[in-house]
Amino acid sequence: MKKLEVIGPKKLKGTIKISGSKNSSLPILAATLLSKNKVKISNLPEVKDIETMILLLRSLGSNIKFNTKTKSLEINNKKNLKTFASYNLVKTMRAGILVLGPLLARFNKAKVSLPGGCAIGARPVDIHLKALSKLGVTYKITQGYIYAKAPKGLNGNIIKFPKISVGATENLIIAACLAKGKTILKNCAIEPEINDLVNFLRKMGCNIRWTGKRTAMIMGVKNLKELNYKVMFDRIEAGTYMIASALTEGDIKITNIQPKIIKTEIDILKKVGAIIKTKKNELRILGIRKNKNIKLITSPYPGFPTDLQAQLMVLLCKANGRSEITEKIFENRFMHASELNRMGAKIKILGNRSIIEGNVDFKGAELMATDLRASVSLILAALTAKGKSIINRIYHLDRGYENIEKKLRKVGARIKRIS
Repeated sequence: MKKLEVIGPKKLKGTIKISGSKNSSLPILAATLLSKNKVKISNLPEVKDIETMILLLRSLGSNIKFNTKTKSLEINNKKNLKTFASYNLVKTMRAGILVLGPLLARFNKAKVSLPGGCAIGARPVDIHLKALSKLGVTYKITQGYIYAKAPKGLNGNIIKFPKISVGATENLIIAACLAKGKTILKNCAIEPEINDLVNFLRKMGCNIRWTGKRTAMIMGVKNLKELNYKVMFDRIEAGTYMIASALTEGDIKITNIQPKIIKTEIDILKKVGAIIKTKKNELRILGIRKNKNIKLITSPYPGFPTDLQAQLMVLLCKANGRSEITEKIFENRFMHASELNRMGAKIKILGNRSIIEGNVDFKGAELMATDLRASVSLILAALTAKGKSIINRIYHLDRGYENIEKKLRKVGARIKRIS
């Protein structure tokens, strides 16, 4: 089993180019199932979740050519595809459920495994299924599989999500593109990755427009077009490296981004004390010796993302005074706290609230990663810890961060993969 060895403390300095967005690429790849035409996608990150999604699409019959040099692929779904998404491919990746909508839209049936992913709390698919049922889908769940069909095809309807769900919003937008008539989706998630998906679908010939802040109207279409599409940057990766610079009193230039999309993250890090200068497609972030304590609540976009909560917690351990983070998205997303405490942190968990005492000096330790973002939070802590840290179970990390050791070494980190 591979591990990471990190020796700290180390101030980071240099330039990091941000990869394409994992959370944007996954629904876009799933949405290619709608079309019989050739689709080219570029700026895909080389991470395990993308590899798994490509394997899933190939198992359905997609003809995929991948160019590793240009990080782009060409997908052709012209022939009749299978409608069975196996547990073996969906078990490690939450986004596997996103093939359900396009398969139902195009073939009126699907058998899809209930998904897996990180153990950060319940992420039920009932919101997806109840919404799809309003488009004419009937379903049953047996032995871990969703058996869904729409004998008369999908028909447009008005659907209000009971709570904001990124995955359900993506699945329903994709499915509604081929449904008969008009679909109105209310209480949608509006993450930038969803806008990226909508832009992709529009360029493919789908008729989608936002009629309110969280309301989308989709008119079903019959014909789709060939297209080339470049995926947006990964805002969670960008935020992670910004926190790394702030944490280590570093000086890092972050490139290949759009600062306006990560305005909330920039504002929070400025509030903590980081000095940030933005340009059109890049920013420079300088860390300071003593950060300020804050209170923060994670929330759907445009709020502070749950996917950066673990990383920010590490930074607040070094702040001056007591901070609080309330986690409003997932109920089991503080598992990294106990590992940070083993490094010298003073974090108390009270339900969905964490109390973080600042002014901590981390010490190197052997650590266990529990999920994707927890993995990277342990790396951040190790970068500023005295001595050597070993991080186990880094397969979580490989699901969502492209070349993380290489990128960190380039800005001065002492980090390597060991057996």
